[in-house]
Amino acid sequence: MASNSPNSPRQKMINLMYLVFIAMLALNVSSEVLDGFELVEESLLRSVKASTQRNERVFADLEEYYNTNQDKAGEWYKKGKQVNNRTDSLFNYIQDLKTRIVKNADGKAGDPENLKHPDDLNAAYEVMFEKGKNDAAKLKGDIDAYRQYVTSLVTNPSIKNIIESNLSTEPSRMAKENKQTWEESMFWQMPVAASVTLLTKLQNDIRYAEGEVLSDLVKNIDFDDYRVNKLDAFVIPETQIVMKGGVYRAEIGISAKDSTKRPKIFVNGSFLPDEAEGLYVAGAGSTGTFQVKGYVEMTGRDGSSFQEPFSTEYFVVQPSATIAPVLMNVLYAGIANDIQIAVPGIASQNVSANISNGTLTSKGNDIWVATPKYGSDAVITVTAKMSGGRGAQEMGRTTFRVRQLPDPTPYLNITNAEGNKVRYKGGTPLAKAALISVDALSAAIDDGILDQPFTVLRFELQRFDSMGFAIITSSDGPRFSAQQKDAIRGMQRGQTLLIRGIVVRGPEGIDRTLNAPMEIRIN
Repeated sequence: MASNSPNSPRQKMINLMYLVFIAMLALNVSSEVLDGFELVEESLLRSVKASTQRNERVFADLEEYYNTNQDKAGEWYKKGKQVNNRTDSLFNYIQDLKTRIVKNADGKAGDPENLKHPDDLNAAYEVMFEKGKNDAAKLKGDIDAYRQYVTSLVTNPSIKNIIESNLSTEPSRMAKENKQTWEESMFWQMPVAASVTLLTKLQNDIRYAEGEVLSDLVKNIDFDDYRVNKLDAFVIPETQIVMKGGVYRAEIGISAKDSTKRPKIFVNGSFLPDEAEGLYVAGAGSTGTFQVKGYVEMTGRDGSSFQEPFSTEYFVVQPSATIAPVLMNVLYAGIANDIQIAVPGIASQNVSANISNGTLTSKGNDIWVATPKYGSDAVITVTAKMSGGRGAQEMGRTTFRVRQLPDPTPYLNITNAEGNKVRYKGGTPLAKAALISVDALSAAIDDGILDQPFTVLRFELQRFDSMGFAIITSSDGPRFSAQQKDAIRGMQRGQTLLIRGIVVRGPEGIDRTLNAPMEIRIN
């Protein structure tokens, strides 16, 4: 017999997907956001399908028991049939709204599972607030009536609270601040992709409520008289995605339970203690994919025992948020640019990326190194290996402008009065002895963020004689030539010389001449 729980993987997954969906609503409607809605919609549709199949099995169990013993099961079967009919009616009405919204945006051939204009901001409002109909108000009223009806049939307080929360039509805090009704917050200026996903979530919540009510009705029947012909082991995790530092929790049991007997549960090499009541807890100290497997052992009425195996997995990921400036997507040519690449909900070992210009390698811990070449933009494409044998799927792509590094600043490595090596960049008096002791000119970008050295190829030294004529001497590569050293020795206190015509080569292999000279006044 099928089992439903307030901590079911279906409900936990939907809660996670809904949080991702709400976060997406805070962003501009870009192609990446619309792609995100498509991913959430696909996951919700799979969950709706699974919930529908599970509820059909539970109702089939209820119907079979009714056919076996109508006196005992008649009351519960009648209520179950009513729940089933009301659920299907509301579910189909929401499906009709989805179809109408999509057809308003895409035309008569519009299909909610194949959107042509997902960014249309008017279609949902025009359908839901169409003059004379106001389907938005009708939908709210139908949800309120359905919620009140199903919660009246549920005896478990925690399940009742979950259903009331999932199907609440109370405006959110943000909607109240914006003085919006629940209907307006759902469909005003909402892209078609978002509206369809919201309605699909409502369908999923309705199926969840139906499943919990049907399961509660079945529990009211005397199981001692019910003949079970199939028993399945189940693993119900709170969530399959665990942040590093958290814990993984899962309920493990058999789908047809006897309150007088508790099964023995063997998981990952050892038995769960009886006091755990089927709750498996594992620490999440490191990221990755982890298996939960074993078997559930039950004893029959004749004393014989049987084992039902189970196997599942969960994923531990780093807590992360992706924050990136849109207008400053820049990579510097010729150097290693560190980039963080992460896909929420996907372990790092299942994420891969490539770049259209240059090289891209992983350093681990979601950090990648991009080294582009100068001359064209670089497009980084991220893919992720999905569960369920779906293979790699593209998760997004971003275009970066590739720029040359800015000009470096020339400097001299000198020893100050305290005996420490410092970078002298000109502009202040410098002792002649300190200048003579320097062998070569250096250059680097040194702005507190980058410390990127450049190769000095050559430079000139310019000083003025007593008549005011400029005397220019050339270097020996990056080193001061003998003529330049002699010129420095002949300088007097208070005189000024210039290091000019500085030619450097950057890490991208391009030579450049620095425009600004270094001015040195002899102290």
